[in-house]
Amino acid sequence: MIEFPSTFAISTFDWVLIIICAVLIGMSKTGVPGVSMIVVPTLALIFGGKQSTGVLLPILIMADVFAVIYYHRHANWRHLLRALPWAVTGLLLALWIGNQVNDQQFKRMIAIIVFLSIIVMIWKDYGFKKEFTPDHWLFAALLGVAGGFATMIGNVAGPIFAIYLLAMHLDKKGYIGTTAWFFFIINLSKFPLQALVWKNITLHTLTIDILVFPAIALGAWFGIFVVKRISELTYKWLVVVITVLSALLIFV
Repeated sequence: MIEFPSTFAISTFDWVLIIICAVLIGMSKTGVPGVSMIVVPTLALIFGGKQSTGVLLPILIMADVFAVIYYHRHANWRHLLRALPWAVTGLLLALWIGNQVNDQQFKRMIAIIVFLSIIVMIWKDYGFKKEFTPDHWLFAALLGVAGGFATMIGNVAGPIFAIYLLAMHLDKKGYIGTTAWFFFIINLSKFPLQALVWKNITLHTLTIDILVFPAIALGAWFGIFVVKRISELTYKWLVVVITVLSALLIFV
């Protein structure tokens, strides 16, 4: 059984960071890419590796609800269903591996996956050939397994799934809608596994998640209506720099 500190033992500064993370998650689910990359290492620093994923998952699910409600009609189910079974395979593989390592090793796995996801995100923007349209089932299988593994270990499968959807040439709303449904389904599937197998979702963690719900809603609104005014290039590189620094902190 994983020991988890009482919610009242969390410092004021940590609460501020948790609330900021909740806002960023809400933003990421309503169309602001890359923000959750900052959240993952930040929560790992506060709660530890495996415990942080138990805090983060219900926050993600609540934010997924906002995204699904707003973009549900734009999902492309054909592309989603091609990748979903493979993502579950990767998820189950990560579930088993997560039980074989200690918390320090788990945190380092998170850091490594974050680094790899950043590389994928940069490659997606600057090296990805948009005219490439892979139809072979192996493409969906490889990215599905990789995405399932990354989302279970560190909740950082966004860049990997983005590569898959960009290759399918979806429009903006189709991309966001398909992503919203994919992660809503995957995150709901992860909930009982983490609660019963990893045992890192408890009444304490759920209390934290419920308390930050208004921050998630604020982030979702902010993501839809405000962030479009920010330069995407500036914002993206700020996310990359802060994420790299955060991942370095949890790796050492």
